[in-house]
Amino acid sequence: MAQQPGTGQGLRLIKKYPNRRLYDTETSTYITLADVKQLVLDNEPFQVLDAKNGEELTRSILLQIILEEETVGSPMFTAPMLAQVIRFYGHAMQGIMGSYLEKNIQVFIDIQSKLAEQSKGMYGSQQFGPEVWAQFMNGQTPMLQSVMSNYIEQSKNLFVQMQDQMQNQTKNMFTTFPFPNTPGNERK
Repeated sequence: MAQQPGTGQGLRLIKKYPNRRLYDTETSTYITLADVKQLVLDNEPFQVLDAKNGEELTRSILLQIILEEETVGSPMFTAPMLAQVIRFYGHAMQGIMGSYLEKNIQVFIDIQSKLAEQSKGMYGSQQFGPEVWAQFMNGQTPMLQSVMSNYIEQSKNLFVQMQDQMQNQTKNMFTTFPFPNTPGNERK
């Protein structure tokens, strides 16, 4: 039995063909990146596979959507920020940075959800677009600055905790080796 779109049951399979076309196996139709973006916005779980060899392509498609979003309208990432992200690739902190960003985005989503709940109390249950959100956020500037300050402080603390944890793990790993002149391995 086929799942109805938007029900959140199962994983929607999308095949990418060599001609760069995307085929939605649920609807038996070709779709565009805009359609895949809508699946993301609808919280519809999906997976993109290469139709020829079965290779996982979901991340690649998501990155294409981000690239398109960054080239039109108002970009989310500045050039210096993107340069900093690139510098983490191949760096010892790459894995920690990915985890750090993921946790920070989740915290930001939680804050956004709380603000949405607060706005429902003021504006009812109506859905509103970016213009109304901008007006709401402008009216919430002092509160938002406080929330963002707390968020940044929590983010900093999270990063310091992760860094301390990594240092402790590294220290524990190296104290088991008999290196001369390392803390914990001094010869008597």
